Amino acid sequence: MASLNEIKCVPMKKLREFVKQCVMKAGAQESHASDLADLLATADHRGHFSHGLNRMEMYVNDLLSGIASKDGQPEIEKETVSTALVNGNNLLGPAIGKFCMRLAINKAKSTGIGMVTVHKSNHYGIAGYYSLMAGDEGLLGMSFTNTSPLVVPTRAKECTFGTNPIAFTAPSATSADDFTLDMATSTVALGKIELEKRKGTQIPNGWGADPDGNETNEPARVLNGGGLLPLGGSEQSGGYKGDCKQTSLTGKFIYKNTSLAKTSIKSIQITMVHE
Repeated sequence: MASLNEIKCVPMKKLREFVKQCVMKAGAQESHASDLADLLATADHRGHFSHGLNRMEMYVNDLLSGIASKDGQPEIEKETVSTALVNGNNLLGPAIGKFCMRLAINKAKSTGIGMVTVHKSNHYGIAGYYSLMAGDEGLLGMSFTNTSPLVVPTRAKECTFGTNPIAFTAPSATSADDFTLDMATSTVALGKIELEKRKGTQIPNGWGADPDGNETNEPARVLNGGGLLPLGGSEQSGGYKGDCKQTSLTGKFIYKNTSLAKTSIKSIQITMVHE
């Protein structure tokens, strides 16, 4: 058996098929399972190990528990030539995310910009996956979403803010010069804390807080009643500035219940013609 610190290479095709079969076994439609499999494989391939296979168990459990719906398709509730509002019908987040970005891409190609928002969605993986979809079409791509409360504000003990990721892709004439930003508005994503716990290693200063709101290097203390620290880390290193950033993104909507937050996630996909 490979150790936790040993790296083992797996062909992308084999990884995608493995994830697809696991998710279909949990009841997902084949097309939705394929969307999820491609996203998780892409995340691992790009080095986002926190959002690759590390996340498959969560998606499977969401299907088995009924948090995510197994049947149906995303639906356009309202639209103009450049914008749309989509109802995700509580399906797997990656299936909804790809639907929305494809829609935004088509609108951008017709009018110069496409902006699509969605509600009744679920965890949609790395935000950069969707901005890269636009980049592959020669368009500027942006993707944003809110999340469940995972971040402890400066001088607080309770998780109040989401990690609220931001992704932006700008293609260039040569692929070597393409630019993609994919970041959380916390110091790190929650999945990075989970990975360190699995490896049995401590986390750096500024990543997380324990249940009393104190900075900690123990992953288990963050995951069991604690939370992530905002962008900038602790108060001494400028974490309060991350608080301001997250407040502007989350607005007044704070979900206490995890299931409610999961099924109320809103995201935005934007594409623009790149001259």
